[in-house]
Amino acid sequence: MKQIIEKSLDNAYTYQEYRALVSNLLNDGKATGIEQSEALTNYSLLNDKRMKRLDKTIKLYEETINVIQSLEESQTWLVLAEGWCGDAAQNLPVINKIAAENKNINLQLVLRDENEELMNLFLTNGGKAIPKLIALDNENNVIDTWGPRPTTATKMVQDYKTEHGGLDAQFKQDLQVWYNKDKGKDIQNDFIKIVQKSILKEA
Repeated sequence: MKQIIEKSLDNAYTYQEYRALVSNLLNDGKATGIEQSEALTNYSLLNDKRMKRLDKTIKLYEETINVIQSLEESQTWLVLAEGWCGDAAQNLPVINKIAAENKNINLQLVLRDENEELMNLFLTNGGKAIPKLIALDNENNVIDTWGPRPTTATKMVQDYKTEHGGLDAQFKQDLQVWYNKDKGKDIQNDFIKIVQKSILKEA
């Protein structure tokens, strides 16, 4: 596992590099990933605009900042993502803001389809759901994982699948509405818990 993680880290992007990659591909009419289609490119265009807005508007809560800044051990947050993924677009700007609060946190992103070995190690219910964050210590051991959605959104998905057998276009639209109303609060709560667990282990 560690070899696969380290191989992926060699091909990783900073958040700014990832944002530039997505934008540059869109300038050529392309999406990230191996599969190319008009639909994926359109999703990527929408997500690129969404991320630009969120980069400017997302605010961290005081509790979030205090907990994140109290982390003293260095960590790498390795995230699997793709530009066409709506959940990645909603969550990556928040994760980036959180990571920026502590110099001990090194946020690195990799594309799912170019890192299949890594993705297969961190499946969600057997699926390649993204974004998937893998928190690593300074020796690249896995401390924790998160994803592909905040806790409340995860329950929304599970409940809808139980009732309807799958996710449809209406649910996906409702989920985006939830993200817009939540304004990154739920994911901040998730990351407070992740970092608090790490701090307890440090102690």
